[in-house]
Amino acid sequence: MEQLRDSRFGGQGMADRDAGDGARRLMAFLRDQYGRRCLTGQQIGVASTPELDLIRETTGHYPAIGGFDFMDYSPSRTERGSSGKDTELAIDWWRSGGIVTFCWHWNAPQDLIDEPPDKSWSSGFYTKATTFDLARALADEDSDGYRLLLRDIDEIAVQLAKLQEAGVPVLWRPLHEASGGWFWWGASGPEACIALWNLMFRRLTGLHGLHNLIWVWNGQHADWYPGDETVDIIGEDIYPPARSHESQAGRYRLARSFSAEDKIVAMTENGALPDLDAMAAEGALWAWICTWYGEYVYERGGEDGRIAYSGKHTEAERLRAFYAHPLALSRDQLPDLASYPLAGELRAAEGGRA
Repeated sequence: MEQLRDSRFGGQGMADRDAGDGARRLMAFLRDQYGRRCLTGQQIGVASTPELDLIRETTGHYPAIGGFDFMDYSPSRTERGSSGKDTELAIDWWRSGGIVTFCWHWNAPQDLIDEPPDKSWSSGFYTKATTFDLARALADEDSDGYRLLLRDIDEIAVQLAKLQEAGVPVLWRPLHEASGGWFWWGASGPEACIALWNLMFRRLTGLHGLHNLIWVWNGQHADWYPGDETVDIIGEDIYPPARSHESQAGRYRLARSFSAEDKIVAMTENGALPDLDAMAAEGALWAWICTWYGEYVYERGGEDGRIAYSGKHTEAERLRAFYAHPLALSRDQLPDLASYPLAGELRAAEGGRA
């Protein structure tokens, strides 16, 4: 299995040069584990959020990483009655010892088609459900489109600030799967999407002073890569056929090729779990996996509609084996990340023992 350098000695810095203590400690931990062990992860649902507890009931462990979404904080959703709860859930998850990752299914700022069922306002993050033109909005900083982009970013900054105030570092994964084109932020091509990424990076770190973020880029094509200076981690979202458990080594190596640096590579979404033994044997030990929610985890059955683990994509025995594997890290195996040693602290400690 490929072993990466110990990044606490001579490793690369973070995209945000003013990254806070919490983000730097979490990043140090991730670097130290990368190439050695894989963190378990699970995305929660939107209307119903049984996934984390169901994983615990099925395996005896909570995942190390909990996945959350700012979708219902998007202004074009809140003005139609949506109300987000993931910020508070994420704070509770961190306080219970878990790691937090956030994506953002960003409802287009304007121009929602709103024709149910496939183009309803609630699907406004999809290209098919909006006529919003990102390239046009970015081309004119005096336009309503550009102003609304900033408004939306600023609204999410409010939530990220709450997390920062609570001491929560965030694996921040905006503008995901852009190269696929099915989300509006990818519909205008790579140049516009990269410009939006850079705008968001500057505005969140600069104007809003958010330094609790580890920037996870998930564009899934080299042409969409914004550059090493604004990316900490590269993510791939992979949905193989049900009960197909390959290591996805080809996708791993492809993601590694997007940067000349030793960027951490994670499977930021997955359906069926990859096989850990195959991952290790094929040199593709992803930093973490984060299984998607709903049918990838549970099903409802019986007259009372009770929730049970489904096994549709990953069999229950295979799930238990994954969480029990010596290469897997679950929440109960995480250190105190708020005090995880940085390079200088480690050297000082080793000097004291000499």
